[in-house]
Amino acid sequence: MPDVEQATERSHLLPRLAHDRRFSAVQNEADTDSILSTHVSKEEQLLAATSVGERLPYNDYTTIDWLHDLVKDSFRSRIIYAQPGIRGYFGSAFESGQGWIAAALIGILTACVAFCVDVAEATVSDWKLGYCTTNIFSNRESCCTDRHSLGATKANLGEGCAAWHMWSDNYWRAFGIFVGFALAFGVISSSFTMLTKSTLPSAAPGHGDKSPCLTNRGDQAVVGKSMYLAAGSGIPEIKTILSGFVIPHFLDLKVLIIKAIGAVFAVATGMCLGKEGPFVHIATCVAYLVGMLFPKYNENGRKMRELLSAGCSAGLSVAFGAPIGGVLFSYEEISTYFPRKVLWRAFLCSLFAAMVLKALNPTGTGKLVLFETNYGISYSPVHYLVFILLGIAGGLFGGVFCKANFWWSKTFRKYTIISRYPVFEVFLVVLATGLLQYPNPMTREPGDVIIKNLLVDCRGKSEAWVCQQEAKDNHPKYIGWLVYGTLVKLILTIITFGCKVPSGIIIPALDAGAFFGRLVGQWIPTISPGIFAMVGAAAFLAGVSRMTISLCVIMFELTGELEYIVPHMIAILVAKWVADALEKDGVYDLAQAVLGHPFLDADHAMNLVQGQQELVQRLIPPKKTMQDITVDVPKDNKISKRTLDDKLEKLKERGLMDAGLVLVQDGMLQGYLAEGELDFGLNSLGVHWEPTSRIRLLGEAEEGDLDLSMFVDRTPLTICAQAPMEYLVEMFGKLGLRYICVVEEGSGRLVGVVIKKRLVVWLESLKH
Repeated sequence: MPDVEQATERSHLLPRLAHDRRFSAVQNEADTDSILSTHVSKEEQLLAATSVGERLPYNDYTTIDWLHDLVKDSFRSRIIYAQPGIRGYFGSAFESGQGWIAAALIGILTACVAFCVDVAEATVSDWKLGYCTTNIFSNRESCCTDRHSLGATKANLGEGCAAWHMWSDNYWRAFGIFVGFALAFGVISSSFTMLTKSTLPSAAPGHGDKSPCLTNRGDQAVVGKSMYLAAGSGIPEIKTILSGFVIPHFLDLKVLIIKAIGAVFAVATGMCLGKEGPFVHIATCVAYLVGMLFPKYNENGRKMRELLSAGCSAGLSVAFGAPIGGVLFSYEEISTYFPRKVLWRAFLCSLFAAMVLKALNPTGTGKLVLFETNYGISYSPVHYLVFILLGIAGGLFGGVFCKANFWWSKTFRKYTIISRYPVFEVFLVVLATGLLQYPNPMTREPGDVIIKNLLVDCRGKSEAWVCQQEAKDNHPKYIGWLVYGTLVKLILTIITFGCKVPSGIIIPALDAGAFFGRLVGQWIPTISPGIFAMVGAAAFLAGVSRMTISLCVIMFELTGELEYIVPHMIAILVAKWVADALEKDGVYDLAQAVLGHPFLDADHAMNLVQGQQELVQRLIPPKKTMQDITVDVPKDNKISKRTLDDKLEKLKERGLMDAGLVLVQDGMLQGYLAEGELDFGLNSLGVHWEPTSRIRLLGEAEEGDLDLSMFVDRTPLTICAQAPMEYLVEMFGKLGLRYICVVEEGSGRLVGVVIKKRLVVWLESLKH
């Protein structure tokens, strides 16, 4: 089994632990107590006296125990509210306000990071074309206008720009410089991303847990996998974390810094990617780091995920200036558990992020709205047909993109030279992007500028290049550029998404939709083509991501156009229906499958099992596995250490990380001891005991016992083997279980154990 990194989600070290008579027989009792206090939090020690049992901090790729963490938080809260006097009053007040304070801090810090990234990216991106002679660190817009961040915003934009110096007036020389800078930026971004390489254990069942009913591929050794923590948008991994799994170091400060730097240079290359997805990852990193400052969140995986869900909203809030859309995005697309209190804190977090970002003013406009439009004209019912057409096109685009990108990831990226040298893949993609996009004057700009240009309203006085082309009586070349832009965006986005650089899918999808919408608008002269570009952008993104309500809100926050909510709703829904007909999974779900992250979506899982007519007994492990994980505890409630060492070794061979031992007496279930706690008890606490020693697993401890009963869950949930599979999916999805014990119908005897990962693997097999 590979050497895996240690998880970072662990409790604070306790300063002391009262001596327990159960360890009095240990020669070096102080060492044993020190080991225990180092790994077990104060609340967990209190749980040791209950039937729930203690838990160690979660390790790599394990699932958190939502029910256990709920009880743990209740213990902590009761201690705080029970304190008398002024200390108790202020302690209770701080306990009530921790979530709100943390949410506000997350919003403020996320906005500060986003400001730095926005300003740096705008400057670096424009270096491909030239530089500002008055200040080399100014981007083209601030150099040529009076728009500056952190300052007042003036209206005059100026017509000429003597301060901006182009690298060359020669087309081919400028072309070469453009591509050269793009290649350099791509290599820099990818090289930074390589610094976040991490090795994780296999999430699927390993050698000892292969059942013929699950797969016919035969046994295989348990292998780890490598991942680059700063690559991609981070949204698939965040969905995995929020669903209850642990990905160590994914939210560390190092990853945040590299993600921010990498996003600056990745977007500056001009590749078909955006910084909006990375902003969600950055905001979640900020939420995690802030949460580590508060014991309420630091020591509880369930509460930490509530804070992370709130933090996600700040990412979209600063990315698009869409605070309400950010909250809805976190609810609709990312979070698995989103109660009302999380909704309120996400609202506050998103609010503070928007307020601070508006004050910092990275765009120099003084406004949150990125692509402000004012078409001043409504639509008629006949235009509904056009909006439906845009929705159909968006669904086709999304379905084709999802299938093609999944195929590209499974084929091209499997070549040895690509898988071993990710920077080389980025180099090739940047080269293809520069060669294909530079000839088209409309795709030469960064992604957000492309959208702004395509949404322009040409009915008034406008000197935009788009308006100049549309003012001509005959403009076939312009039509060709629109068609070219749509197709190039589709092709380049397919090969770009998944590269080992920080990247998002939102802006490229909006670009492609805006190109197509503007193209359709050329044959509908009654209203501005920019309206169809706006609706087309929403439709194409809906087809790719399957977002609905949140996307509709984001679009009117992006443009400020409340008049066109209904067209957006029509196009988004039609796009989702068409895309679902072609490919059931959206881009983030497919990315999870490609990356191999375990994830249980309760709704999708229920849809899968409802057509199977399966019973819970389908997932009972094979007889050999049950023999390995079952401990028949004698009447004295003690087992030899050598026996448990053998059991632990077999658990590790299976490679599941979440497995454990079921304790039975006379065939009746008595408790469950998880692998992590068993390993800690034998190899840390039990280091002073001989292999022939007997370890207590149940009952009251006696003088001289090595007692692991404190780690035994004596209240494991059970389900009948003849129960419908829908029961099992509902219990795992709604209760957040790590495992559930299966008992025989009628007798109640234990016949099996199903862990969450086993259910996830079986559900994945149904998809194929």
